[in-house]
Amino acid sequence: MSAQSLPFPDRETVADKLATLGDADQAFLKLLFENPAQDESLLEGLHLYIDRAAAAPFLNSLKLERCGEWLGNTAPARLQIRLSEAAKSGQHPAYRAFRTGLERSGGLERAYPKSSV
Repeated sequence: MSAQSLPFPDRETVADKLATLGDADQAFLKLLFENPAQDESLLEGLHLYIDRAAAAPFLNSLKLERCGEWLGNTAPARLQIRLSEAAKSGQHPAYRAFRTGLERSGGLERAYPKSSV
């Protein structure tokens, strides 16, 4: 019997950490940022987090904005374009709120400054 290896962390764990975003959760996510092999799990968890927020009976847009701003300020440059793509992947107000926070952080502009030409 061969056991299929599951990615660690799974998307549910990442989504839960993004939902609470306490100090311990932030430290956990910062560890994920250090390993490019974890990028897929991080982004899958981000999508799950935003999808859960979109399905919730009450949309907490301030929490989504805060999460987007924290990710934009904290995530490494290699993730900034992918975070921006994730924020633009849905039309629901939950995605818009996340995108607002991400844009406010200026992470994409810091990672890829505009050319002077």
